[in-house]
This record gives sequence, C-alpha cells and structure tokens, in this order.
Amino acid sequence: MLSLFVALPAWADKEESPKDDDYFEYMGKADEAIASGDWEEAERCLLSAIMSDPTNPTRVMVLSNLGLVQYNLGRDSLALNSLNEAHRMAPRSAKVLTNRAEVLVAMGKDEEAYADYDKILSIDSTRVDALYIHSLLGLRLGRFEDALADCRKLEEVAPDSYDMHLAYGSYYTAMKDWQLAVPHYTALIASDPSASLYCARAVCYLMLDRLNEASYDISSGLELDPENSELYFYRAHLNKKRFMTEDARADMNRSLELRAAGK
Repeated sequence: MLSLFVALPAWADKEESPKDDDYFEYMGKADEAIASGDWEEAERCLLSAIMSDPTNPTRVMVLSNLGLVQYNLGRDSLALNSLNEAHRMAPRSAKVLTNRAEVLVAMGKDEEAYADYDKILSIDSTRVDALYIHSLLGLRLGRFEDALADCRKLEEVAPDSYDMHLAYGSYYTAMKDWQLAVPHYTALIASDPSASLYCARAVCYLMLDRLNEASYDISSGLELDPENSELYFYRAHLNKKRFMTEDARADMNRSLELRAAGK
C-alpha cells in the first residue's frame, strides 16, 4: 500500500464563499477517510472537492493525492491519469513527480519511474530519498555506473546514513563485490537489525566461504523471522558446503514450503 497524506491549506483571515466551505468540507472528510483506510470514501470526497471548486489553486495536489487513492483501490489507469494531469498542471512539482514515481514503481514500470526520479533530481539533486530509489532502479535496469554515481552522491549529502549504506550494499552485491558489501550491511545491522539484512550479509559471507559468520547471520535472522524462506534457502546452501546433505535437503524443502505459502 502506498503512503498518502492530504495537506489541508490553512488560509487565515480570508472570508470563504459557500464554494470554499464545500471544498474544505470535502477535503476534511477525505483526510479522515484516508486516515482510516477507507479508499472508496476518500476517492468520492476528493472528486467532490474538485467538482465543487475546479479552479481552486490546491487542485494540483488534490489530483496528485487522488492518484494515490485510486492506486490503492486497484484502479491503475485512473491513478496514472490523475497523476499525469497533476504533472501537466505543475510540471516542476517534485511532490507530484514523487507520487507518480511511487505508483509507477509499484506497477513495475521501472523505466518510467526512473525517468521521473531523473526529473526530481534535476529539481533537487540532494534529495536523499530520490537518490536512494534512483540507485536501486538503476541497478534493476542495468545502469550500474549511474547507480554508483547515486551512491557517491548519497555519501556526499548523507554520509553514514541508512540510505547510503543500503544503496552501497545493494550496488556491491549486484556487482558481486562481496567483500565491499559486508561493511555496509554491518553498519545497517548495527543501526536496525532485521532478518532481510542478516540474509543479505549471510549471502556475502557464503560467497566468501566465511561459513561460521554466515551461520551466525542465518541463525540471527531466523530468530527475528522464523518463517523466512530465503534464510532457509541459504542455510541449505551453507549445509551443502559443510557436506551436511540431509540437513541441506530438509532446509531446502522448508524453504520451498514457505515460498509456496508466500513467506
């Protein structure tokens, strides 16, 4: 589910017309509906707000938020139409571009999302969130030099940050430079340990034949998430390297069972 916030403008000392009253009433109801996850009601209220005052200067952000609501309703085409219209009205709005890029990523449209993050970074080249996602999309699209450039920019604007370490860890993993990936995952684990991070570092240790360290990471990850299929998959490989054939087979079967269950 995509995150969404509707910012209600506060214009002090302004006398409101009945049209304004309707607009802000619909916006308030939309805000409440979004907070409760009632996407159908949120869509109805946002559309009503637009119809009640089509020339309101905040209509751009209403359309942008409407796009996210429609995506959460599974209405992909409508969502993109709303976001495209918001972008047409405000082509330099980083917020509109970010909302559209999030929807495009969720829809698996990586090339289009990458282009939107290009535009966001042309507006503000120091946006940490945009640099991070741009780097990951670059890796998925095979644009490795650009992904590395994003990592270096992150190191410049947000040194030792979570996003910087995860971008570098992902980059070095994609490049199969396991030795250089390890310290970044280590920094992330020290900051906020998770099963996925232990899994990522365990892969590096496995590829480096540092089996004891891989075993520790797999065990630590399973303590946090006992039904993580990837950790069982890598423990199967660990046991195979240790010539523990039966244990390897049991772990592989367990991994397949959990994957079939969507875990």
